[in-house]
Amino acid sequence: MKCDIIFKVEYEMIERLGTSRPSVYVGEFSLQTSFFHNSGKVEIMSKNSIIAAVWALAEPVAKELGLTLWDVRFEKEGASYFLRIIIDKEGGVDINSCEAMSRRIDPLLDEADPIPQSYYLEVWSAGMDRTLERDFHFLQTIGQKVTVGLFQPLNGEKEPVCTLKEYRGKSIVVTDADGQDHEFVLSELRFVRRKDDLPF
Repeated sequence: MKCDIIFKVEYEMIERLGTSRPSVYVGEFSLQTSFFHNSGKVEIMSKNSIIAAVWALAEPVAKELGLTLWDVRFEKEGASYFLRIIIDKEGGVDINSCEAMSRRIDPLLDEADPIPQSYYLEVWSAGMDRTLERDFHFLQTIGQKVTVGLFQPLNGEKEPVCTLKEYRGKSIVVTDADGQDHEFVLSELRFVRRKDDLPF
């Protein structure tokens, strides 16, 4: 399998604070390392099967490196496929964490070869205001602020900031700014994102 290695760091400036310096806090920058994999396999695998296979490979590696595996995504953009491994770490993820994860997982993916298509491997920081999708995302966020993406406004807002009160598997209960509880079915929401405050 051919693998052309590309490392890339992309900084997002904190324009709302009027500064042009790269942020040093997790979530205010995007850390990304990319590897290109050219596979000769032609068999068809489901997206969920690919994600499950990659998760099984990546989670032990993340733990060994002192990281948390936050998510695995396999996405198509234009003609290209991207395998995105998203990591987290207490105190924040830096470029060294992303690079270490990339270099450790890359040979395991080569050996297991779970993806028939050619693809780019990217390792990202989970960042601030991250999207909640998996069970443990919601369970870890109970009692914290979240932004709820609605199709129909609640008290005039389509993206109210609420406190996550309960996670019920297919639905969540949140408390709005007025202290009122609301239950939402997850499949009927645009998104649920953790609402993080800037640490300064």
